[in-house]
Amino acid sequence: MNSQSSAERSNVSLVVNGARHQLELDNRTTLLDALREHLTLNGTKKGCDHGQCGACTVSVNGQRINACLTLAVMHEGDDIATIEGMGAVEQLDPMQQAFIDHDAFQCGYCTPGQICSAKAVLEEIKAGFPSHVTADLTAPIEVTDAEIRERMSGNLCRCGAYANILKAITQVAEERP
Repeated sequence: MNSQSSAERSNVSLVVNGARHQLELDNRTTLLDALREHLTLNGTKKGCDHGQCGACTVSVNGQRINACLTLAVMHEGDDIATIEGMGAVEQLDPMQQAFIDHDAFQCGYCTPGQICSAKAVLEEIKAGFPSHVTADLTAPIEVTDAEIRERMSGNLCRCGAYANILKAITQVAEERP
């Protein structure tokens, strides 16, 4: 017999990588644990489980978040994109291909979060959202090393592949229309 009362559980509907999923979850289940343990989407990694490393970065309604810091029940009906929803083996996403082209990973543990974050960085710049290093808030934001570094600062790489990650993001930025 389950000792947990129904008040401690909720039915949650999430749209993950375009597919709707109905889950019954403990109200304390993080979005990260819902993705990994209930939907078996293990590309999103559990690094620190405290929002400090960025390994769990996913997109929710077009905004990047650390999935370890939010509860799944808070995302009823939300559109969630994970690394599994990006590209395919036969047709990689341009950011995935750029990470390969520039050896922008070593052990690979942080790579899914890095790629999800990198895609969001370029969208943020394109949308004109300033960062702490944006020099002129009235001019279009340029993709510079400083902008990329600042915006990616929440994604840690213990192997130190930062120079190659920067090159990969810059490649995609230069290839974009």
